[in-house]
Amino acid sequence: MGESYKAKIFKSGNSLALRLPKALGLTEGAEMVLREEQGRYIIEPADTPRRKIDVSKFAGKVPWLEPRTYEEGEFEDSPRDWHLLGRDDGA
Repeated sequence: MGESYKAKIFKSGNSLALRLPKALGLTEGAEMVLREEQGRYIIEPADTPRRKIDVSKFAGKVPWLEPRTYEEGEFEDSPRDWHLLGRDDGA
């Protein structure tokens, strides 16, 4: 768990405000979502950008693999010995 900070609530116009420490790394004007869960308040960024994974260089890691076409992706049904699994009904 990270560091903890104390902050005081103060009156700002007709609202209450909470001054957050600069050490949290928040930027002025950032929108936040505040919700209450079982007597605790949770503050999160309003729109968290989704992490993107760059897979463009993965193919170079396994040069022995060749790209396959859709037609090559068809698989034949392999025979199974169902009796070895304790089932002889083929299901």
